[in-house]
Amino acid sequence: MDPAAAPLRIAVAQVNVTVGDLEGNARKLARFAADAAQTGADLVVFPELALTGYPPEDLVFRPAFLDATRHWLGWLAGELAAGPVALVGFVHRDRDLYNAAAVLQGGQIKAVACKRFLPNYGVFDEKRYFAPGRRALVLHLRGVALGVSICEDLWYPHGPIREQALAGGAEILLNLSASPYHMGKPREREGLLITRATDLGVAIVYANLVGGQDELVFDGHSLVVDAGGQVAARGRPFAEDLFFWDYDPAAAAVARWHEPRYRHMPVTPEEAAQVEHVDLDEPAAGGGPGGRLPGPVAGPGVAVPGVAGPGTAPEASRPPLPPRQVEVLEGEAEVYAALVLALRDYFEKNGFRRAWLGLSGGIDSALVACLAADALGPRQVTGVRMPSPFTSAASLDDAEAVARNLGIGLETIPIGEIFGAFRQALAPLFGDRPFDVAEENLQARIRGTLLMALANKFGGLVLATGNKSELATGYATLYGDMAGGFAPLKDVPKTLVYRLAAYRNGWPGGPVIPRSVLEKAPTAELRPGQKDEDSLPPYAVLDPILEAYVERDLPAAALVARGLPAEAVRRTVHLVATSEYKRRQAAPGPKITARAFGRDRRYPITSGYREAVPGDGGSAG
Repeated sequence: MDPAAAPLRIAVAQVNVTVGDLEGNARKLARFAADAAQTGADLVVFPELALTGYPPEDLVFRPAFLDATRHWLGWLAGELAAGPVALVGFVHRDRDLYNAAAVLQGGQIKAVACKRFLPNYGVFDEKRYFAPGRRALVLHLRGVALGVSICEDLWYPHGPIREQALAGGAEILLNLSASPYHMGKPREREGLLITRATDLGVAIVYANLVGGQDELVFDGHSLVVDAGGQVAARGRPFAEDLFFWDYDPAAAAVARWHEPRYRHMPVTPEEAAQVEHVDLDEPAAGGGPGGRLPGPVAGPGVAVPGVAGPGTAPEASRPPLPPRQVEVLEGEAEVYAALVLALRDYFEKNGFRRAWLGLSGGIDSALVACLAADALGPRQVTGVRMPSPFTSAASLDDAEAVARNLGIGLETIPIGEIFGAFRQALAPLFGDRPFDVAEENLQARIRGTLLMALANKFGGLVLATGNKSELATGYATLYGDMAGGFAPLKDVPKTLVYRLAAYRNGWPGGPVIPRSVLEKAPTAELRPGQKDEDSLPPYAVLDPILEAYVERDLPAAALVARGLPAEAVRRTVHLVATSEYKRRQAAPGPKITARAFGRDRRYPITSGYREAVPGDGGSAG
């Protein structure tokens, strides 16, 4: 390290990419790298699997996809030949497949770092696709040692980051990440980075993906944490971003000398042997290390006026970093932003332009209308009132008020006559059996059919408006209110629905959801005087049961022991167990809790297990 050396300028490119759109992703990365070069960056760090998108799932088993990945990585290396060093996440094919980061410099792929710790819990399934890496890569750029790791590698106190910092002398750990969002996750990550930085005496540059991908939302919130545990730079939440950090090696060294912990951590010979060093300050000498990928790649490169090549940018030619302030979201603001991003990206990335939804006058459909209008624009959203003989005039008025306040389209299709025709057709079979759930569900299915017909005729996608509490307990109608291509509230408990609605009403411009919607007792209005609490425990009781039983897998007996009503626990546990077949047929929706239905929580449909609740006389086996 030269004490007189100019600071190393690192750019963090927080990008929103699309799984499988290799050309579009590569061109986006090239644009971000060019912007980084304009600000004099020596190095630009992209997120995990930024070239392929995350998670690529079974696409990685297709040789043509892997060939195209290799082609566009080569194209990108050529495009960035005259720009900064770039770390790009991609799927690396050797004898096996690896979740990897390519080091691009001067038109060459200079090195490849492979992810060692492959998550296989929750929404992750990486051991299905990838082999673990075995080496710990340390780059040397402008005299600074930089350790390269990928997402989960940073969550372990041992492994590559420890080897890089303690055995490899890394001053900065560069982590490429695709960490999905759930409530509170950004703060959890920040705490982890601070712990790792201070324990190892290193700075950490963390580049996280942003955007919606099917049921996952990536929130961005990229970070730079210095060796003292202070946040030095921060990425925007739920939006693309490019930000910079200047690392002063001399100042960092003095600060590091004051922290004694890392000095006394023993390094084993095995850990030292794991470290692979690549000097990016040396002239190119052919291929990348270990012969893993060829070095030279054909491509014109992007010359940036006034900015020298990587590692050589003179201080005088480098523009000063612009002032920067990033809003930190908390609570309902954070969740609402996640839902809007998820909905917008699902539509845009799948080519849908218009949203349809049943606008009932209830809280769930009102909140979905808000999310759709904010994500797509009011002109692209149409609510449909479909009154049955049991729909109140107040509900019709509330639905009209929501549509008017948001500026979305509103159509009305009464279903009374259609409902009557169905009942008449079924009368010979139903006979004199009393009105029950069959007739209730008929109304919901008529509405689902009408919404799907509108989407087919005029284009667009139907939004299902059900929430997590309903989905958990099966309080929803297959092919009825569950009909749709995307379910924005699929992982949003009912009590959170109310908090999000109140949050949205606090935006500038005044409330958009009438107070009557917030205050009325929840009802499906499928029979006279119906209320949700006729079939379910009150949501204030139900949601804590679901949070403990579904998201944390606490035993039913433990919930009763904690004071939750035994009958409510018994009823909820039964409903959750018997509704799995419905959830398997539900539309995808964004994960925002610690454990979502779908790819996160997976239970068998056919199961003889029923968990005992104290006092019910049931069997635990």
